[in-house]
Parts: sequence; structure tokens; C-alpha cells
Amino acid sequence: MNTTAPQTELTQRSPLLAADGQLTQVGWSRQPLLDCNLENARFYGLRFLQRFRIKRWDYYGFTTPDHFFSATLADLGYAGQVFIYLIDFTSGEYHEATLTLPLAQGIAIPRNSTEGDSTFDNGKVRLAFRHEENARHISVVWPQFAGRDLTFDVRLSVKPDHESMTIVVPMNTARFPARRFYYNRKINCLPAEGHLTWGDDRIDFKPTDTLGNLDWGRGIWDYRSFWVWASASGFLPDGRTVGLNLGFGFGDTSKATENALVLEGRLHKLGQVNFQYSSQNFRQPWKMSSPDGRLQLEFTPFVERVAKANLVLITSEVHQMFGRYRGTIVADDGEVIHLDELIGWAEEHHAHW
Repeated sequence: MNTTAPQTELTQRSPLLAADGQLTQVGWSRQPLLDCNLENARFYGLRFLQRFRIKRWDYYGFTTPDHFFSATLADLGYAGQVFIYLIDFTSGEYHEATLTLPLAQGIAIPRNSTEGDSTFDNGKVRLAFRHEENARHISVVWPQFAGRDLTFDVRLSVKPDHESMTIVVPMNTARFPARRFYYNRKINCLPAEGHLTWGDDRIDFKPTDTLGNLDWGRGIWDYRSFWVWASASGFLPDGRTVGLNLGFGFGDTSKATENALVLEGRLHKLGQVNFQYSSQNFRQPWKMSSPDGRLQLEFTPFVERVAKANLVLITSEVHQMFGRYRGTIVADDGEVIHLDELIGWAEEHHAHW
């Protein structure tokens, strides 16, 4: 699990990978500082095989008081996936749709998280994640999504000084430890404005009640991988935005965990966080706590999303629980943040990829 060792904050810009494929820096940062030069990957002796082990994805999520919508573009090397899902918190119903593409044909994903567009368009299904000045424009067209045409058009406000949880860590594996790695940026609490239409239904997204998040991942993972990820983006009673990003299970986190509180766009770094939950009954309450006492949370699920894939080379099973967080987190300045009914999720994910 995570470690209690001191963590390393990165402050200098550099390429992600040296010429021999090893990481140039390991640690965490408040903004992305490393150029994601995946062309320097040196996992296999034959260079043309490198792309089959490199994983890249952009995952956007949008939390409203009553719904959650997500859209993803992923290039997994030998295959790509395009998928969306929509969850109704009131009824507990959810719908999703996935396209799996050999060699990720038609999926375009940029080099870094700070510029460029991620797109897919096969003439019917269209997804576009576009950078604009101080904003991200997310649009989706998916005909006959669960029997009804779906369109989504939302802009996320991204202030230049908005901090994110960015880490780069080697994988904790005995084989090629310096050449397997995970470079990840997670941005919470981005005000959203726009709408979703699904047949005759319409959901309006307003920055006063809807926040978006981005999970941007790049790396060379172990073929058998496991992780737990917990996240939330919402509002405190005084109107301030509050976000959580917690997790464990992947990589060597001796120099950086991904655990953080995000308050009004400022990141408050956390160290080790321990999880208690049942893999036999994910609907039971989850508990998260830190040995230093800064975090004490209970997460009570109300919706379970189960997604399974078996595509020979790629298999996965995720139990993503949506629920409410209650408890306390201590900010860097000592302020005790009280969470009560903050909607978010926690998931366990197993993958062969």
C-alpha cells in the first residue's frame, strides 16, 4: 500500500523519459511539469513494439446534484476504447456504451495534458475534448445510446493557477522497474456549463451546482494491474469548492502518493491513506483514514456500477461505487474541513492489459 516516507515535490521542468527510457524525475507536483516524450520508451528491444505496451487515456466526469456523466478516449496500444456512461442518482439506473477499436484506430490523443485535442469520429459516434483559453470544451454525439440519441456539450472553466494532483512513479515490479511507469494528472472541481440531451430529456449543467474532473493517464503498466481510486468534486456549505483524490494499488509510491484535498483550486497534499472495504460486498460502507490523523472519512455507497470486459488480450472488471462522503480532512494551514453528504465515488479495478 502507500508509504509513510517523505514525499518528493517536483518543481523543475524536464522531459519525462531520458534517452534510455528511464524516468528523469519521480514524485508529485501541483502542475504538470514533465514533457510526456513517450517516443523515448525503451520497454522492448524492438522499438516498433513499444506502442503496444503504452497506455494513454483522457477520462472526463461531470457531477451534478442528480446525475453523473462520463466520457473517455483510451489508446491501450493494441486496442482502443471509446465509452460513455450516464448515472441517475435518484433511481440508481445507469447506462453505458463502448466501442472497442483494433490498434486504437481513429482515436487521436495529444502528447501532454496542457494542449492539443483528443478526438474520435467514425461518422456516427463523435467525441471531442478540446483545449480553449482557460477552458476545456467537451462534446459528445452518440446515436441510439440505450435506445435514444445522446448529445453532450459542456465547457469546463480551468483557471491557469488551478492546481491538480500530478504524479510520476515507477511500477513496483521486479522486472524492468525503471522502464515501467505511470504519469498521471487528476484535476478536480472544474465549474461546468452546458447541457446533455438524451431523447426528449435534457440535463442542464450550471457552474453553481455542477463540477467536472479529468483523469489524464500515460504510462507503461504491468500486464496484471490493480488499483483503487476514490474521488469527489463538490461544494462546502459556505460555497467553496472541495475535491478529493485518493488511491492505492499501482506503482512504487515511496516518493509520491496520489492522495490530496483540493480546496478552492489549491491542492493540499496528503501522505498515506488506508482503505477499509469489502471486496465481497462493495455496498458496505468504506472507511479511509490517514496514520497522521489528517483524514478520517466514511463513504456510504448508493449506486454500484459494474463494468466487465473480456477481449482476450484485454480483460477488466471494475466496481465503481457512487455514494456520499462524511468526515474530516485537515488542510495545510490547519483548517478542519467537514464533509457531510459530499457525493463522489470509490472503485476497485482489476485489469489484464
